[in-house]
Parts: sequence; C-alpha cells; structure tokens
Amino acid sequence: MFRNIGFIAIIGFFLTACSSNNTKKIIIVATGDINVNMDTKTITLAGGAGANDKTVDFNHAGPLTLTLKDEGGKSTPITVNDNGYFILNARKDTIAGAYQNYSAPKTKVDTIKQETIERGIDSLSQLIEGKNISAANRNFFVTPGNVVKITANVDAFVVPPFHRMTSIEKVGDKEPEVYRFYTIHEVKEELAKLKALTAPPPVK
Repeated sequence: MFRNIGFIAIIGFFLTACSSNNTKKIIIVATGDINVNMDTKTITLAGGAGANDKTVDFNHAGPLTLTLKDEGGKSTPITVNDNGYFILNARKDTIAGAYQNYSAPKTKVDTIKQETIERGIDSLSQLIEGKNISAANRNFFVTPGNVVKITANVDAFVVPPFHRMTSIEKVGDKEPEVYRFYTIHEVKEELAKLKALTAPPPVK
C-alpha cells in the first residue's frame, strides 16, 4: 500500500490547523488489518497478511491512554503522554528508523566513497543492536507493542516499513522533515548490500 503524499499532507495540514495545541498523531504499523475506534480509543488488529499502516489524530489534552487488541483478543494499554508525532509498533518484530534528508540529490552507488559506505555499515550495525539511539540523534528502535515519539512536528512525514518512497519535493525554502522506518530484517538486508560493496573484487 503506497501513501499518497500530497493527500496526506493536505489532511495533516487541515487537522493541525484546527487542533495543533493538543494533537497526538500516531502512525500504527502492523501485519494485516488495523481497525481504530476513535470513541473508545481502541486499536484492534484483525490479522491477515501483508504489512499495513494507519495514521490517526487525537485531539486530546493531557495523557492519552489507548487499548491495543491483538488478533487473539489480548488487550494492552498504550499511553501517550505528550503531543506530537508518534509511531506505534503493533508488529511482532522490532522496527528501527531515523531522520532522512529526502531533498538531497541522490548519489549513484558507483560514486559513493569508501568512508561513506563504512559509516553506513557502522550506523546500520548500531541500529540493529539498538545502540546510540536517542531523540537527539533522531533515530529510533521500537520493540513490539511500544509507542515512541518521533518529533513534535505533526506535519513531518513518516515512511513506514516496506514502502518504496525515495524522495519528497521541497516546498519553498523549507526542508521536509522525513523519518524512514524499516523492520530489522530490512535493515539487515541493507547492511548486507553495503558490506558487499566493500568486498574485494574476485581474483581472475
């Protein structure tokens, strides 16, 4: 399921303009269908195949308590204490992500410097292990059933796992604030690709 960036941006702007002071924006990532009851503040996972995500906005002053129900009927309370943009991992595997500069020009793989590749390997290795993770570093390690604040900016873009979006056009002089998330399996695949670039060429 691919996100229509323009449509989401319009909806986000409208909701933020109406209730930005108390907005708690939450992107829910799960496997299978996601049903949200805004009145009872209940998120129900209906099961099924395939990665899925749903973004909801709560205009709620003070701490917000949600109930997450899995496909087996088990209920788990989820508390959101602050305003801003959050990610709720309702998958059974860990997800990780970080801020990405989507407006920067893309560099061809064959022109990437060796030190850039090595920094990427080091960064991804630490991400897999949940090391050097902090809000200041703008990177995130979210275990199953947990919610994490990404940013105070509810107009930011969050790209969930398995999406293939690679760029967002800059509007005026303002850089888009984008956070890209992956499953740990995806991170390991990217890590393997980078390591392959550092391998010595085969001897002929």
